[in-house]
This record gives sequence, C-alpha cells and structure tokens, in this order.
Amino acid sequence: MDTWRLILTPPARGAWNMAVDEAILEHAGRGLRLPTLRFYSWDPPCLSLGHAQPFADVDTAALLVHGWEVVRRPTGGRAILHTDELTYSVCAPADEPRLTGSLLDSYNRLAKALLAAVQDIGLPVEMKEDRVESRSLNPNPVCFEVPSTYEITVNGKKLIGSAQARRKEGVLQHGTLPLTGDLRRITQALVFPDEDSRQAAADRLLARATTVESVIGRAIPWETAAQALVWAFEVALELNLEAEELSPSELARAEELVRQKYANPEWTKRV
Repeated sequence: MDTWRLILTPPARGAWNMAVDEAILEHAGRGLRLPTLRFYSWDPPCLSLGHAQPFADVDTAALLVHGWEVVRRPTGGRAILHTDELTYSVCAPADEPRLTGSLLDSYNRLAKALLAAVQDIGLPVEMKEDRVESRSLNPNPVCFEVPSTYEITVNGKKLIGSAQARRKEGVLQHGTLPLTGDLRRITQALVFPDEDSRQAAADRLLARATTVESVIGRAIPWETAAQALVWAFEVALELNLEAEELSPSELARAEELVRQKYANPEWTKRV
C-alpha cells in the first residue's frame, strides 16, 4: 500500500488556492514531496475560469457588487463559482500508477474514490461514462451545466466537477463537491446577451446540476465530507494517507506564484 500526503488548508482566496496547488505539483512531481491529496475551500467566494476560457465571459461589475473574486485555473474547463463547497486536489508525478495512461484512464481511477465517498455520505450517485460533447457544440461558459466523462452525477444531474492538467512536473487534478447553496448564483457573475438569456442559463443549470443538500435534504458539514473522501481514497485507491502541513518551500513558492501569476491581471486576463 502506497503512502500519499494529506493536506487540509483553511479557507483562502482564489489566487492563493491555485498557487498552492501548483506549488504542491512542482514539489510532488519532482520527488521533493509525496503525492498529495489536498482539501480546501474559498474565502471570499471566487469565480474560477478555465485555462483557455475568455475573460470576456466575466461580468466584472457584478463581481464587485457581490464581493466575489476571479482567478484563472491552471486546468481547463469552464467557469465555476466556488462557495459552499469542498474542493479537492491531487498532485503527483506522471508515473504514479493511479495517474498513468490516458487522461480518461486517470480520471476513471480517481472517480472511483469520489464515487465511493459520496455514496458513503448517502447519495445515490453514479459515474457518467458517456463522452461529453465538445465546447464547440455547447459553448455555455458555466462548467457545472454539462457533465464530463467519469464525473459524478445524481439522477442525471452533475454533482462533482473535475479538471486535470498534465505538465512535465506531473499531474494535477482538482474538482469541487458543492455542499449547499444556490448553484444559479454563478450566472450573476457571467456576461449574457440579456436578462432573459441569463435567466434561461440559471434554469438550465438548476435542471442539470445539484448539491449534496439538494439531494439528501440536509446540510453536510465540510469536515464530514472531507472525512468521507479520506476514507474513500484510502480504500478505493489502496492508499495510506498521512496528514502533514505544507513545507516552507511550498509556502514560499505559493507566495511567489500569487504575485507573479494568479493575482496578476496579465495571467487572469490572458485570453
């Protein structure tokens, strides 16, 4: 049974969260730290854009009104409003057996752990295995409207959304488990041609995505969801997870990445 690190970080700004993920990837990918499973949350709420998503999708005035931030992820996909959720990330070298093969191969392995976790919480979930339609066929800027292959759904509604980046250092996959709240809030942070279009997008989102509370009728604490995920990763992936803190060099690198990249408008508005 292999050993990975388990890191739980307190709620933080979006730029810091993305910088920490990249810092962990660099350290784990180079063999300086063990492969790492991290759980975190966001404060204040933050809109994250996919790596290649146009910044023009963002309604910057609305973000200011709501007090939300915006960050660009190192991974692909579409916009997510991070609030009332548990976010996970996995960082490991490319030769880590659970992440080898194609992107879908690794997605499938990690999805088995995600599936087991939400089943343990009490949700009647399933794994979507159909190929997702391309963005060119479905240009909606909202990530949670369309489930991708091997993402977790409940009665056809998307529950957990994930994205992956592969680099020379290794593999980063992160994703979100919405615990509670109104998923339609994200439409207030994005640009639409008119208010009718915005309302239609909100209605579609509610019909195609869901939260833990919406499914089981009660709120699940963040800590409970995290415990279920720890158990599931250990059992489904045959791992021993050892709780640790970020190393001084990871913290220093994260601070550097915040300044140079994730809090830098040149990165955020690069597309």
